[in-house]
Amino acid sequence: MCPLTPRWTELAYHPEQARLFCSAARFRVVAAGRRSGKTELAKRFMVMKALQGGGRPDARFFAAAPTRDQAKRIFWDDLKRLVPPGLTARVREQALTLDLVNGARLAVLGMDRPERVEGAPWDGGVLDEFADMKERAFSAHVRPALSDRRGWCWLIGVPEGRNHFWRLFCQAREDASGEWAAFHWKSADILPEAEIAAARRDLDPRTFEQEYEAGFLHFEGRAYYCFDPDRHCAPLSYDPAAPLVLCFDFNVSPGVAVACQEGDLPCGSTGTRVVGEVHIPRDSNTRAVCRELARLFAAQCGPVACYGDASGGARASAKVCGSDWDLVREELTQAFGRRLSLRVPKANPAERARLNAVNTRLLSGAGEVRLMLDPTRAPNLARDLEGVRLDPDGSGRVDKAADPALTHLSDALGYYLVREFPAAGRVVRPVAVMG
Repeated sequence: MCPLTPRWTELAYHPEQARLFCSAARFRVVAAGRRSGKTELAKRFMVMKALQGGGRPDARFFAAAPTRDQAKRIFWDDLKRLVPPGLTARVREQALTLDLVNGARLAVLGMDRPERVEGAPWDGGVLDEFADMKERAFSAHVRPALSDRRGWCWLIGVPEGRNHFWRLFCQAREDASGEWAAFHWKSADILPEAEIAAARRDLDPRTFEQEYEAGFLHFEGRAYYCFDPDRHCAPLSYDPAAPLVLCFDFNVSPGVAVACQEGDLPCGSTGTRVVGEVHIPRDSNTRAVCRELARLFAAQCGPVACYGDASGGARASAKVCGSDWDLVREELTQAFGRRLSLRVPKANPAERARLNAVNTRLLSGAGEVRLMLDPTRAPNLARDLEGVRLDPDGSGRVDKAADPALTHLSDALGYYLVREFPAAGRVVRPVAVMG
C-alpha cells in the first residue's frame, strides 16, 4: 500500500468538521468562514473516495468552482499532490483530469458552463464557492448527472446574501430524510485570534460577518450603507504629477467615468481620493466621455491607469468602430501618450465583491475611513453612493430598476476598488495590462 504524501498534513480536530466528514448524508451543504478548512476537507474527502474506487472500475469524481480558471487554481495542484505518485496512472494537464491505477478519475471543472458536468455519470463531486454559481447549476445540471450512480455532492462556500445557497442551506437543515445535511462554522474556530482581529479591522462590519462568520445576511436598504456625506465628503486637491486612476462603466445614458488618486485624506488617514467625474446625462458615448476626461485633466503629467467594465457595455458605442476599450485607448493615448495603461479584467467580478470592496474602503470595522470624495468635483457619485438601493428580496443584488440614473458611477468606482483593494478573502480575477 502506498504511503500518504507529505501534502497530507495533520489537521486540528474540529467537531463540526468531524461531523461533516463522517456524515452519511448524500448532499452536504457547508456554509463556513474564509480560510476555515472547508475546501481542504472537500479535497481530502474526494481523493479518499477516488482511492477507494467506489466499488466501480471507472469511478468518476469532479471538483468544481464558478469558473474553470478558479477551479484550477483552487483544486488542481493540490489534488495531484494528495494522490500518492504510485497510484497515479495518467495526468492530463489540458483537460484537468487525473486518472488513478484503480480506474477512478478526478476532474476539475468550471461551472461558468454547467453543461460541462453532463454526459457520463458521476460518483461524487464538490461545488466550491457555490453561492457564486448560477442558480440552476446544481438542480438542472449537477444533480441529474449524479442520478445514475446515486452520487454524492458537497456544496460549500461563504454566503452571498439570501440567494440560492441560503435556500439550499435551509432545505438541508430542515431535511428529515437523511439525504441532506447542513454544516456551519466560523473562521474564528480555526484561524488565530490575531488574524481574525486583523480581518475585523480591514472589513466593514457586514462584510466581516458574511466572510468570516459565514452569516446569511438579509441585505436591504442602501447598497453603500457605510457612506456618510458628513464623513466622506470634503474639498480635495488634484495633483497633476501624481498617478491618476480613471474608472469606466460603459453606458449611453448617462455616460460616466470617475477619477481618483491615492494619497492623504483630510480625516488624517491615507486612501482613495475621488477628484473628479464625468456625467453626461443623455446620448453619450465612449469618445465623448474620454474627451471630457482629457479636458478635465489636461494638466496631467503623471501616469494614468484605466479600470472598468470588462464587457464594454450592453449599448457599446463602438459596435462599428471597435470595442469600448479600443476607443478609450485611442482617445486617451492622444491626451496622455505612453503614460496611459489599460488594466482590463478578463471578466467582471461578482457584484457583491464590488459592493464589499467599496463599503470596506468607505469604513472599516475599526472605524477607519479610506475613501473620500470632493462633492463639488464628483456630485453625481455622491448621489450614487447615497441613493443606490438593494433588491428588497434580501439577496444582496443591486436594484437597477429603482432609479435608472443611478448605479453607473458607483459601479465604475467599484471595478477599480475590487481590483486593487478587495475585501479580505475574495479572489479577484487577473487582468490583462495593455500599454
